[in-house]
Amino acid sequence: MSEGNQSWDTTMELEKGITANGSGYQGTRWNILGQVYFPKATCEATFAFETNSEPGQFVPVHIHPTQDEFILVQEGELDLKLDGQWTKARAGDLVRMPRGIPHGYFNKSDKPCRALFWVSPAGKLEDLFIQLHEMTDVEEIVKVSAAHDVDFLPPSAND
Repeated sequence: MSEGNQSWDTTMELEKGITANGSGYQGTRWNILGQVYFPKATCEATFAFETNSEPGQFVPVHIHPTQDEFILVQEGELDLKLDGQWTKARAGDLVRMPRGIPHGYFNKSDKPCRALFWVSPAGKLEDLFIQLHEMTDVEEIVKVSAAHDVDFLPPSAND
């Protein structure tokens, strides 16, 4: 299985085929602060990835200024802070997060959550995940994220 440093040419068109359940495109998987990410598909227009969040795991409130983002919850549930408001998404729900809208997701339940995320256009998100793989310094993660068009808000935004 490929770990972390795999990159695909996102200027190409979407490749046809199937990315199997529980795996990533070309066998790739990333560990980002303990959460497992599987890239599912990539091209210039979109980047899709699966997340597996254990209870207590989360991604703090942040903004994608150049991308629309979507979440299809496949198993479990997520608490979301979406444009300053708390809401809950359950299995089968689709979350729409337009570019520029602050959002974060939190697994506050006692069960794992699996979800399919995608952004449009792909932008620099895949390259960001490649760099974040196995990174542990939160201050550096915030800095690297900002250089890839993902801007984290202050911790108070997560309250």
